[in-house]
Amino acid sequence: MKILKVLACVLAFVVLLAFAAGGYVYYALPNTGKPADVTIEATSQRIERGKYLANHVTVCMDCHSSRDWSLYGGPMKEGNFGGGGEVFDALKGFPGNFYASNITPFALGKWTDGEVLRAITTGVSKNGKALFPVMGYHRFGRMDQEDVYSIIAYIRTLQPVSNNVPVSKADFPVSVLINTFPQKADFQKIPSEFDTVSYGGYLVNAAGCVDCHSKTDKGNIIPGTEFGGGMEFKQPGGVMRSPNITFDKGTGIGGWSAENFVSRFRAYADSNYHPTRLKLSDVNTPMPWKMYGGMKASDLQAIYVYLKTLTPMKNAVVRIEKSR
Repeated sequence: MKILKVLACVLAFVVLLAFAAGGYVYYALPNTGKPADVTIEATSQRIERGKYLANHVTVCMDCHSSRDWSLYGGPMKEGNFGGGGEVFDALKGFPGNFYASNITPFALGKWTDGEVLRAITTGVSKNGKALFPVMGYHRFGRMDQEDVYSIIAYIRTLQPVSNNVPVSKADFPVSVLINTFPQKADFQKIPSEFDTVSYGGYLVNAAGCVDCHSKTDKGNIIPGTEFGGGMEFKQPGGVMRSPNITFDKGTGIGGWSAENFVSRFRAYADSNYHPTRLKLSDVNTPMPWKMYGGMKASDLQAIYVYLKTLTPMKNAVVRIEKSR
């Protein structure tokens, strides 16, 4: 009986501890600090830099607009530029229903610059709630603060889009654990373009190459699969998997020259390029080729140089698996 009483006491203590830990995570987190008291001057230089980053590097406008999935690469539709609403749900491998927010002045008009900065770089919304890292705030928090200022200055210039986006909702237990995801920003100075490897690494972080070119589980990258491809994108016509972008010669891009790499992107920025219309049974690529294609050739070359420094990973990816 004494042993049973001891076990009962231990079990009660463990349960109490679990409730206490859960209560702390649910009620005390996230805790990345108050929004910065900052007013970002919207200089023409910042707006131009922000426009380039948001459209062609960080591709904020890709997720925060609507894409036409009947065309190859899902180019943006007219009329909802920055208006949000794209859904990331269980069908896409996410633990809940997450919606890209409206980032035009219609939705952000009452946000301070500090609140927008905190959301982009730490993952905490205006109301203090944690954001699921569909948006790569962990990556953006490692960018140069001036670059983030430029993005904010640019999105402030967008035409307001009257679109009320549904509230995102995470499944349990992610609905509790999500509060542990935000973290304070750790801004890094942008490297010199002459330091090609470091500068390329900065761009790879900003562009989020690793987010899609890795295997994932419930929206999280599986450690050890980074850049090796294999993330699945389920569609009515089947499954598209991201390619291996390490320099393994057999299964990656080890046989690509810098010219091959750059031209693969830049072809989609050519005014003569028109995306192919697809059938419902076709499998489309989620890669926003037209947006990344607008990146400067020198920036694409720097990304190539950086990727070449990564350890080659042998991972043969079956890119397309059609539904029967």
